[in-house]
Amino acid sequence: MAEELLIRGNDKQELYENLLPQVASLVAGESDLVANMANMAAALKQTFGFFWVGFYRVVGDQLVLAPFQGPIACSRIRYGKGVCGTAWKEARTVIVPDVDAFPGHIACSSASRSEIVVPIMREKQVIAVLDIDSDQLNSFDDTDQIYLERLVALL
Repeated sequence: MAEELLIRGNDKQELYENLLPQVASLVAGESDLVANMANMAAALKQTFGFFWVGFYRVVGDQLVLAPFQGPIACSRIRYGKGVCGTAWKEARTVIVPDVDAFPGHIACSSASRSEIVVPIMREKQVIAVLDIDSDQLNSFDDTDQIYLERLVALL
């Protein structure tokens, strides 16, 4: 039976600090990657109220939509295309303060204004990415990068 997350904090860092152990506990007893992605997306959406939170899995030469929270999304993204495909190709976190200024941005929703994409690595290969969109400009920074990288490491 699932329990409700009770995450409180006065700032972004405190929210992440309180979220991290709860998500660690949540995924520790589950070996299925998709189930853990689903719960992590829900926990991030519930805690921060991001516009869109979700995952894309590497399937062949494309990223394929996986568990997410938010409005409908692009189902497939090619290697190196858009923010997600770039994070996959470069195997690094990509922070975009203004998606309209990102060359080749894929607009799954016109309401998205800024974005962070964090690769999920296994044996030095990207197996998926965590994609978070905000409907505000400049929503993501180093604090998000640090804690989101810690969270996806739990997967």
